[in-house]
Amino acid sequence: MTDQTSSMSRMSRRTFVAGLPLFLAACQSSGGPVAQAPATPILGSGYGPITSEPWPIAAIDTKKVNPKFLRQTVSNPTGEKPGVIVVDTANKFLYLTQAGGTAMRYGVGVGRDGFSWSGRAIVDRKQEWPKWHPPKEMMERDPEAAKWPEGMPGGITNPLGPRALYLAQNGKDTYFRIHGTTQPNSIGQAMSSGCIRLFNQDIIDLYNRVPIGTEVVVSQSAIA
Repeated sequence: MTDQTSSMSRMSRRTFVAGLPLFLAACQSSGGPVAQAPATPILGSGYGPITSEPWPIAAIDTKKVNPKFLRQTVSNPTGEKPGVIVVDTANKFLYLTQAGGTAMRYGVGVGRDGFSWSGRAIVDRKQEWPKWHPPKEMMERDPEAAKWPEGMPGGITNPLGPRALYLAQNGKDTYFRIHGTTQPNSIGQAMSSGCIRLFNQDIIDLYNRVPIGTEVVVSQSAIA
């Protein structure tokens, strides 16, 4: 091989290697630079098992859940200032309003017809692994509830789940709670005895975000 031929061969190799990025980029996209994936949380994350609690909390199979009922950040549709809990019982959503025009939205289960409450209140008390006191009316119609006239201790079978927010109105207990659930399939449904229930992972998340004194609005009308 002559010096001239060797030089041409080296130039050809350099030209080919230098052209590789353009060639590979052309394989990825035919219309310009490759778009980067948005830096947003993966919908449905945060629903794994929790083993750091006094009782283990089972994972939620998010594949069996309508995605709209999974915890997510959305534009605030409520008109309320940041830091307010708004429950849309018609659409089965709970919003925690945030700064910047956004809200954290959670799917909820709500009360059956005739067992619903609405109005404005505040979070008067917060409790981890709360004791459940079934109302007298419930004990009269439900043999299981009747077993606990002095209240059911907190635990994995307790209907309130791992956390509860107690609502008061004008200084008086409304007997209305926002709490976890032993029936994750009830989220998105109207089947409770009046209170608002969330996935256990979601009530823990909400509990950690809101202080005592947080304003709560419960609406029977759909929020756009």
